Parts: sequence; structure tokens; C-alpha cells
Amino acid sequence: MTTPRADHLTRAHSFNAAAAQYAANRPSYPPALFDTVEELTGRPLAGSRVVDVGAGTGMATAHLHARGADVIAVEPGDGMAAEFRRTLPDVPVVRGSGDALPLAGHHADLLTYAQAWHWTDPARAVPEAVRVLRPGGALALWWNTDALDVPWIAEEAERTARRFGVNLAAERRDTNARAADPTGLLHFTRREIRWSRRVPIDTHLANLASHSVLLVDSDRAAAFLAEQREHLTAAFPDGTVEETYDVVLLLATTPPAPTA
Repeated sequence: MTTPRADHLTRAHSFNAAAAQYAANRPSYPPALFDTVEELTGRPLAGSRVVDVGAGTGMATAHLHARGADVIAVEPGDGMAAEFRRTLPDVPVVRGSGDALPLAGHHADLLTYAQAWHWTDPARAVPEAVRVLRPGGALALWWNTDALDVPWIAEEAERTARRFGVNLAAERRDTNARAADPTGLLHFTRREIRWSRRVPIDTHLANLASHSVLLVDSDRAAAFLAEQREHLTAAFPDGTVEETYDVVLLLATTPPAPTA
């Protein structure tokens, strides 16, 4: 019998064999997200020392780098790290995880986790974040979540949950400060940013197929994706899907250095 922890690890490692598919089809992030990070931290990303943890193929890292941040990426997976190096050859990436960051203390102004915090053990990752951040630094966690008030998106989420027994939408949207930090060391501010993108049906299906519950169950995934294609073709006869997302952002700032 597979334990929940073993299943979690299997899903976490599933992306390495599909790194190129992930990079090509997953949604990125809107500029407003990074504007909000700057607003909540009270400092520009330009010139900030940023560590992007669980960087994957570098989607968030690329935005941070383009904003002028001095970024280093941390990524545990072979396949994802290889795709990162291919896409962002000028940005350093080191192997490691948020549970044991391979960085010196008080190194960073900002630690970011894009779609990655749920793969950590928060009881270990929160103290590690506090250790690596300088006083007054910030930890930012965010997820693209499906906009479930859009009928076709809600219907797709329900079908996915029924078929695979995992509610992907709820896994991300239900994230709150207590779940993110059971240690109580940090106090998170929550924001949501809505955005959308228009993509071909094939891209949407490839995006869906890059999620861990489908990657680890390829037999059921193939039949499910064929069924989804029929639904999408009926809903979008011109072949273009408008995916709508709410980025859920949780951001906490560490205490400033004591004054003399």
C-alpha cells in the first residue's frame, strides 16, 4: 500500500521526466504579481538579492531576473535543473531543497517559491527561510490557481478530481497562512491577482498533462485527456482556450535588525 508521504514524493519527482513539456506549456505569471511583491516588501526587485527555491524550469526566475534582481535558483530535480540551465544559462542554479537550503545565513533580501512550497516540509522550510533571509527580508509564496467561478474551468476541475482522486484546484487555493507556516514564526499577508492567457487546445491539454497526478498515472491520463479534448472542442469551436487564473500570493517579512 502506498503511503501518503510516498505518493507525495512520487508526485514531486514526476516533473523531471517532463521538464521540457512543463516549460513549454505551463502558464507563467503576470507583471502585476511582481508589482505586488515590490509593494508588500517596500523595495524594488532591481538590485535585490533573491533566491528562487524550487525554481523548476525557471519561469519565475526569468521574471525576477528581467526585473533586475540578483537571482540564484535552488532546484532539487535533475531534469528540471537541466531545462533551467538550457533556458537561463546566465543565472546560477544550485541543487538543493527548501528543507535544507545550500546557502549561508542572512544571504537574501527575498526568498520566492513559485508553485513549490507545497513540496516542502514547512516545519523545516520556515526556519531555513528565516536563517537565509537578512533581517527585514521577505518570504514570498505563490501559486497559479484555477478561477473556479468560470464554469468550464470548474467543470474540468471536478472531472479531474473524480478521475484521479486529487482536487488540484483545492490543493493550491486552500493554502492559508496557518498551513503555510505551522511554526507560527511568520505572519503572512495574502493577495490574489487575476489574469488570463489564450492558448490553443493542444497547449491547454499539454499544460493539464504536466500536472503530477497525470504524470504518475499515464494510462488513465491518456483516456482523460481524450475526453477533455471533446469537451474543449465543443466549448471552444475556434480551437482557442482562455485560461483564467488567480495567483494566490502569501508574503511575510522577517523582523528588522535591532537598532543599537
